[in-house]
Parts: sequence; C-alpha cells; structure tokens
Amino acid sequence: MSFNDPIAELLTNMRNAISAKHRFVDLRLSKMRLGIIQILKEQGFVDSFLLDKENKKLRIFFKYKQDRLSVISGLKRVSSPGLRKYVSCVNIPKILGGMGIAVLSTPKGVMDGETARAKNMGGELLCYIW
Repeated sequence: MSFNDPIAELLTNMRNAISAKHRFVDLRLSKMRLGIIQILKEQGFVDSFLLDKENKKLRIFFKYKQDRLSVISGLKRVSSPGLRKYVSCVNIPKILGGMGIAVLSTPKGVMDGETARAKNMGGELLCYIW
C-alpha cells in the first residue's frame, strides 16, 4: 500500500510500534526516511538501524528505558504535502526547552534544528520529536 506522505507514514509506523512496545519496525527505504533516522540515532532517540539496499528495506530498533518505556514520547508531523511550513534559521523552534528536536529539510540535506541554527540555514520544518 502506497501513501502520498512518506514522512507521515514513517512517524505513524514508529508511533504504532512504540505504543505496542515492539523492539523494531520495518519500513521501505528512501533518502528522506534514512536522513531522519540517522538524526534520531545521533540524538539518541533510536538504538540502531539496519539497511537492506537490495530489497530497499529499513529496520529501526527502538531504545527503551526501564519497564519498557520508550525514549521517544512523542512524534508530530508539522509540514504536510498540502501545507508546507518553512522557517528561517532564527525561527527554528526549540522543542520542550531543548529536550526534543525539530527536523528540517534544508538545501544541504536533512538536519536537526540545532545544527541548522548553527549553520545559519532554514528550510522546511518536517517534524518534532520529543
């Protein structure tokens, strides 16, 4: 089944897998999804991920605290295909006072809000993760 919004599909699949306390989730591979997952890995929100380039699959392993509580407590899609949200570098929001991240698509690729702010770059605000 194909969707028009692959980022919303990624976030929804992750949200459903976390609420069911699954160890991992399998998704179709795309450059945008891979960029978002790499940011989540760097920021410590996911444990690891595996790429199967031959079958174009991506497996994301979630990070849990004690009692199987997920490190990720919320995912929110901001920009959508019907209503794009663009921000300049000075208007990149801080999520939960810096405890969460904003993910942006910039001319230099997908990056988190802090990196984009440091590089003085704005772009399309894709999602919030906290």
